[in-house]
Amino acid sequence: MSTVPELSPLTSRAAEIVSAARVLLEEEGRDALTVRALADRLGIRAPSLYKHFSDKAAVEAALMERGLAETGAALHAALDAARHATPPGEPIGAVLRAYRRIGLAHPNLYRLTTSGPLPRQRLAPGLEEWAGTPFFLAAGEPYLAQALWSFAHGMVILELDGRYPDGSDLDRTWAEGAHAFTARRLRGGVEQPGAEAQG
Repeated sequence: MSTVPELSPLTSRAAEIVSAARVLLEEEGRDALTVRALADRLGIRAPSLYKHFSDKAAVEAALMERGLAETGAALHAALDAARHATPPGEPIGAVLRAYRRIGLAHPNLYRLTTSGPLPRQRLAPGLEEWAGTPFFLAAGEPYLAQALWSFAHGMVILELDGRYPDGSDLDRTWAEGAHAFTARRLRGGVEQPGAEAQG
C-alpha cells in the first residue's frame, strides 16, 4: 500500500484539541462544533484555542486531513487485498465496499470531509489526490473514476440520511453499482494499471 502523505504538523496540545474536536463532531454533528463548545469540552477559555488554531476553519481542516487520510488508507488497503487475493478480487467492488464502511462508521467526519468546498490550500500537499487514487486504480480511467466516486458518495449520503425506502436491499444496490461500473470498464477496454502503478 502506498504511504499516506505527511499531514500538517501539530503540537501535542493542538493534537489534543483536534482529538476533542473529533469526539464533539462525531457525537453532536458539525453545527455543534463551535470554538466555545470545544473550549468547554477542554476546560479552557475560548481565546486559548487561538494560540493553536487561527480559527474554527483551521480546526475543521485538521479534521478533514484525518478524514481523507483514514479514507485513503482504507481504500488503498482494500485495493491491495483484492489484488493479492487468490484468485484476484474485483477492484471496483473492493473499493466501493471499503468506502461505504468508512463513511457509515464515521458519519459526521464523512460529512465534514465531503460536503461543501474543500479548503485545499489548508490541506497537506498531495493528500486529496492520494486518498482518491484507489478510485482511479480500480476504474483505470479518470472520468470513470470520477463517476465511480460520485456514485459512492451519493450512496453513502443517501444511506446516512435514511432516504431509501424501508426494506431496500442496499447491499444489492451497492453490488449492482459495482457490477455496472465493472462492466463499463471492461466494455470500454480499460486496462487495469499494473502492480507497479498500484504499489
